Amino acid sequence: MLISRRNFLRTISTGAAAGAAMPVTRIWPAHVLEPTGPIVPRGPVRLNENENVYGPCKKALAAMHSAVSTANRYPNADYAELTGSIASFHGVKPEQVLLGCGSTEILRVAAVAFLRRGKQLVQASPTFEAIGRYAKAAGAEVVSVPLDRSFAHDLNEMLARVDATTSLVYICNPNNPTASLTPRKDLESFIANLHPSCYVLIDEAYHHYAGQSSMYASFVDRPTNAEKVIVCRTFSEIYALAGLRLGYCIAAPAVIEQMRPHITLNSVNGVVVRAATAALEDTESVRNFVKQNTDARQEFLNQAQARMLRFIDSHANFVMLNTQHRAGEVIEYFRKENILLGSPVPAIDTYIRVSLGAANEMRAFWRTWDRSPFARAPMHH
Repeated sequence: MLISRRNFLRTISTGAAAGAAMPVTRIWPAHVLEPTGPIVPRGPVRLNENENVYGPCKKALAAMHSAVSTANRYPNADYAELTGSIASFHGVKPEQVLLGCGSTEILRVAAVAFLRRGKQLVQASPTFEAIGRYAKAAGAEVVSVPLDRSFAHDLNEMLARVDATTSLVYICNPNNPTASLTPRKDLESFIANLHPSCYVLIDEAYHHYAGQSSMYASFVDRPTNAEKVIVCRTFSEIYALAGLRLGYCIAAPAVIEQMRPHITLNSVNGVVVRAATAALEDTESVRNFVKQNTDARQEFLNQAQARMLRFIDSHANFVMLNTQHRAGEVIEYFRKENILLGSPVPAIDTYIRVSLGAANEMRAFWRTWDRSPFARAPMHH
């Protein structure tokens, strides 16, 4: 079902049909939608990159300032400390952790380590595009399986497409760009039925926004016995260090050793090493970021519902909104209004991906939507 039920249990009865529900919130009046000041100090409103608009936290900022004075030194000596901090935080051994220049480097390393000509990557469609590109560059075949009707990974169909040449399966959960979840129990069953030689890379970039429930649990926090599961995390999202580029993965020591030779030497800079250590320790800021995102997401969904707009139930810091118009046209209209949105997704070409920004940025989004031709005109075929 396209319209969220989970988030609207606060405001509509459980017996109401989502598609016919009455508006759950009043559309902001014009004087509220008008900006109270500059939307951003420079450039356009950036609702296109799934960034954490509230950070970095104060402790991470202080660590960055301190680290700048040592910018003339290579940070090699600090890698072990950060690796140890991550390992301790997750209750694993340091030899189970591999650092990278953003989680995208981890994806590249996995592709190079486990794929080559004659091998196959199986992934969902749509999903985060990076690993598919790296797989093709490695000479591997890429098999993309459409998401199911609930926008979860179609694990039965993915399993059916796995064969003797499949050496890597990629699962982004919550998924990007749909912000949807694939149930944990289904993933466990899927992994248990894979051939033991097949590696599974689970990308948990948006883990913190998903919350804990019977439907979702991290494969870091609740690991399985599968030896070839690799879990990827990033400091770009909840920790708000996207511009400094730091990611990591956790896996069995033997798997890490297969990946390590392909990592770029000295790829993690000295500033982010210090900032990440501080951010990891600041659990209170993480809780605050999660709450702020939850509140912003709920308000966005309320505003969408008030306008009778459908969307994919979001478990991340962005929402896929069904405009009933070609996404490219809507995105271009917003760009001309100085608001950037996520790139079009061909598989769901009437949806736009809207990252959750600050309150005044979201007011700017809805103000622009309300005066756009898409808010009034039917979809052209």
